[in-house]
Amino acid sequence: MHCESTVGKKGADGEEEKTGSNPTDRGKSGTKRNLLTDAKGIPLSIALSGANRHDSKMLSAMLEGIVVAVPILGAEEERHLVLDRGYDTASCRKVAEQHALTAHIPKKATEATPLPPPGDPERHPPRRWVVEVSHSWFNRFRRLLIRWEKKASHHMGFVQLVACLIIWRKIAPLAPRLSG
Repeated sequence: MHCESTVGKKGADGEEEKTGSNPTDRGKSGTKRNLLTDAKGIPLSIALSGANRHDSKMLSAMLEGIVVAVPILGAEEERHLVLDRGYDTASCRKVAEQHALTAHIPKKATEATPLPPPGDPERHPPRRWVVEVSHSWFNRFRRLLIRWEKKASHHMGFVQLVACLIIWRKIAPLAPRLSG
């Protein structure tokens, strides 16, 4: 019987904790929620990762984790994916293309190619606030703001519960209009 050393491990064997050193909190272990939302900020997909993992590495997991069936569009209709500058990589553009999405990713500014001035058609309008509002809604739940669970699956359960509450709060006011 082969037995691995458990020194330095936390949680059950074979389960990743989805934690990593947080550069904004003195290197303490932290978790990052990667959110994919619709245009109104309603969560469509959530992926957990360590705080030290770059967002672009989780794009594929977010797109594959969409639980709501995406409507099939006609050939002339496009589905759009708006991302921030952190996703300005060839691999992110390829992942978006594989999921039949038109990626809108602002280019990173360099000395050779500075950002276009505001109002220029080449400059993408800021849409990050949509996701930041969703993060704010998640952070209103102390259970998620401070992670007490050791196992990622337990933490993800609470994240999904909060996502359900957020979706319900956004959709419930529409219910009387939808039923009649």
